[in-house]
Amino acid sequence: MSQQKILSRPSVGAFMSKYGIVVIFVGLCIILSIMSPVFLSMRNITNVIRQVSIIGIVSMGVTFAIITTGIDLSSGSMIALISVVVATLSQNAMNPDQPVSIVMPIAIAVAISLLLGIILGAVNGTLTAFGKIPPFIATLGMMTVARGAAALYTRGRPVGDLKETFTFIGTGSIFGIPLPIWIYLAMGILAHILLSKTKFGRHVFAIGGNEQAARICGINVEKTLVKVYAFAGFLTAVSAILLTARTSAGNPTYGLSYELDAIASTVIGGTSLSGGVGSIPFCVIGALIIGVLNNGMDLMGVNAYWQQIAKGVIIVAAVLIDARKQKRG
Repeated sequence: MSQQKILSRPSVGAFMSKYGIVVIFVGLCIILSIMSPVFLSMRNITNVIRQVSIIGIVSMGVTFAIITTGIDLSSGSMIALISVVVATLSQNAMNPDQPVSIVMPIAIAVAISLLLGIILGAVNGTLTAFGKIPPFIATLGMMTVARGAAALYTRGRPVGDLKETFTFIGTGSIFGIPLPIWIYLAMGILAHILLSKTKFGRHVFAIGGNEQAARICGINVEKTLVKVYAFAGFLTAVSAILLTARTSAGNPTYGLSYELDAIASTVIGGTSLSGGVGSIPFCVIGALIIGVLNNGMDLMGVNAYWQQIAKGVIIVAAVLIDARKQKRG
């Protein structure tokens, strides 16, 4: 009997170590559904996922960066810059009151915005990989530059009067499900395949596990890092397009603190700040935990300031758990 207990304890511990975040998410949903009957309504669930989609997509790119022992602090400011750019390219007509106003097909406007995100991300990666600048500093610099460029581009003004074909991206539905949720799902599948099913993903984990060993194995570390940050930039651009389409406007103030929420989602999802460990599905669950927590507290009338405190406590707890795991390892 005692032998069975000894054998069962490690298995339970291993299960919680691997799937504890799922257990926490399910438990949180059960508690909130008991405290608020509205929580489990289809309308509320759809609303939560739609709200989470923007930060959730950004957090997938941040997951790639953190797995390589990097970080991306520029995503929020990049959202602002890409938002005003795509807005000026998606207006109904030339607007003399706007500092920049260009009318072009929506497909081209979206493509240019995605390309801009990739380029900005690649600059982050190049500064980190070839410039040997710590990711924290490189992306901090991009955060400041992108925010300033967004304000300069529009002289600090919002950009509106967008085409309905563009705003449909953020407000439309397919089969009764909001389009942002479909895009969130598509980006999640793409990121998961890249990270877990491709040679690129294996290289990302190898660099995070031991960069020197990765070099010895023949991995081009610099090229891989540029790809990582370029992909993160692409995902940030997707989020910027969704946010702009959903609000029917571009604004240089968009994205404030989004990078922190994205990092929080990633860390809560179990991605190790020490690198080498991470998962897109768990990253998605991490983002959903933040979204569900915020939504549940809103339904219960909890003060917004307490929501910030709760989020901070959860982030610190997640980091402490990760530190304990690393110590055991």
